[in-house]
Amino acid sequence: MISLLLVKQITELFLVMFMGFILVKTHLLKAEESKTLSTVALYLIMPCVIINAFQIKYTESIRNGLILAFAAAVLIHIVLLILVKILGRIFNLDAVEKASMIYSNAGNLIIPIVTSILGKEWVIYSSAFISVQLFLLWTHGKMMLCEEQKVDLKKILLNINMITIFLGILFFVTRFQLPDIIIKTMESVSVMLGPISMIIMGMLIGNMSFKQVFAYKRIYIVTFLKMIVCPFIILLLLKYGGMANLLSGGKVILLISLLATITPSASAVTQMAQIYGKNEEYASVINAITTIICIITMPIMVWLYQI
Repeated sequence: MISLLLVKQITELFLVMFMGFILVKTHLLKAEESKTLSTVALYLIMPCVIINAFQIKYTESIRNGLILAFAAAVLIHIVLLILVKILGRIFNLDAVEKASMIYSNAGNLIIPIVTSILGKEWVIYSSAFISVQLFLLWTHGKMMLCEEQKVDLKKILLNINMITIFLGILFFVTRFQLPDIIIKTMESVSVMLGPISMIIMGMLIGNMSFKQVFAYKRIYIVTFLKMIVCPFIILLLLKYGGMANLLSGGKVILLISLLATITPSASAVTQMAQIYGKNEEYASVINAITTIICIITMPIMVWLYQI
């Protein structure tokens, strides 16, 4: 049932992405103008979503669920780091390919998907995966792409999403409730995350030519490893690792972790590749192709997890 709802939700998001694609192809907007929408999504909408997710009643079951979600997120990333290191040696993967395989677009996609197919009360658990990934992205991911060993801890801690996650957890633990009018306002803003994220993706894809996409011969193997091999191994770990039985609702919490893992390659990898002088065009192509492919692979992985 959830896999069918997921197909419906992803299809809706892809139709929105197609709208962004059309905006660029008809020259109503330029692809680079998506940066404005990205700023709105990152600094306004996402913080509202995260803070709003933690504005729920503190209970022992939710606290334990968060602990499980964090543990699963850490375990998943450890496995991915080891797995990609092994695959990197076998397939001679470069830094952009490795980063694209490890880091997913969970920040943009997982929250609207979880809200639609499970309900907003489950969104709080997706924040665990997002926070773990953000920390690793700005430590391991940055070092891999810019080939340096220095960790910019300040940049990690001052990341807007990390700040709002810390605030959200603080509000949750201290049982601090924002005024109802503020919560309602944030809820109104939060529903825009999925559509705006997909419009941005559509605009970026609209700036590419098919010749440009298929010029990269390794895109097929990278997509296969990212969207099928790695997700399937994580699926087996979550389904048969015994973690789901640790508490009530554990299977659903691990499903959220799985959903976050099987989303397309992170758009942040493209941005970091551009900053650190790597092949940002190749990174954007990987992001585009995995985004298109996920409409097929995500429902299949969820179905395999549920059977």
